[in-house]
Amino acid sequence: MTQAHERLVNPQARGDDPERGLRPQTFDDFVGQTRVVTNLQTWIRSAQARGGVLDHVLFTGPPGLGKTTLATLVAGCMDARLITTSGPILERPADLAGMLTKLGHGDVLFIDEIHRLRKHVTEYLYSAMEDFKIEVAIDEGPYARSVTIPLKRFTLIGATTRSGLLAKPFRDRMGIQERLSLYDAAELARIVTRSAGVLGVQIDTPAAALIARRARGTPRLANRYLKRVRDVALAGQTSKVNEAIARQGLDMLGVDEAGLDDMDRKLLALLGESPTAPVGLKTLSAALGEEEDTIENVYEPFLIERGYVRKTARGRILGPLGYDYLGVERASASPVTQNALFS
Repeated sequence: MTQAHERLVNPQARGDDPERGLRPQTFDDFVGQTRVVTNLQTWIRSAQARGGVLDHVLFTGPPGLGKTTLATLVAGCMDARLITTSGPILERPADLAGMLTKLGHGDVLFIDEIHRLRKHVTEYLYSAMEDFKIEVAIDEGPYARSVTIPLKRFTLIGATTRSGLLAKPFRDRMGIQERLSLYDAAELARIVTRSAGVLGVQIDTPAAALIARRARGTPRLANRYLKRVRDVALAGQTSKVNEAIARQGLDMLGVDEAGLDDMDRKLLALLGESPTAPVGLKTLSAALGEEEDTIENVYEPFLIERGYVRKTARGRILGPLGYDYLGVERASASPVTQNALFS
């Protein structure tokens, strides 16, 4: 098995992620996710009106859609201190206890990739979230005892791309649960235009629209593509990005009109070899030389969301757009395969 390579179209944040300087500073600057933003503003105004603390919040949805940005905006609107961490970092309850005891009244604790918290760490959060207290063990062996430590009322904000991995008792303690969806091309074009202004890039409307169409419904990718297209323009000694330059840059990156890259095309081609037979995840992993988790978390979400791939009980098959993309006749799919969609 080869090591998973870093894809340009991977919507996960990177060290050189341009988002760090492009994130909106207010809800008014935040483009898209209208229902989520409206709900959050309502819950925040209610908390402020009653002089209380905002309920715990869970953001779910594919990576790169603005979960971290929304957590920052929530803390800003509540005039609260934001403490940020990540699920994989918190390996022991003691790691979490140290952070919880330092929280002040109304502070916001943001845990990214919260589904990757270890089970015993997640369970340790229950009393902190519900009763605002934790049990801390003192000494060991026959002298072991526990002490209850009260906590200041705080808001926990969790972000996850895989909400199904969260235990039901944990989800039930999240008073506010919002799912973010992929952006449409018009919203992404607005984001590209705004980001271009922040980066000092001149870009015309057709170029912004082209980048938006190929950005897989993800603002993080749209901003990443904008930077690469800007580089193409500067290398050509021009200060303005037009549609021709944008197309050249995206073609150089291997991102086609549908927003698919080489690995996406390989996956679809593999499914297209036998349109009537579902392909298991292990088979895809071996054929593509990628880890199963990488296929599930990086490649599949967009392909499934857009209808290129369908997930069935027996494996993956081509979706309607997958057939169209490969030019495969849908009539070649057997009724058994089609019925598998509802199994």
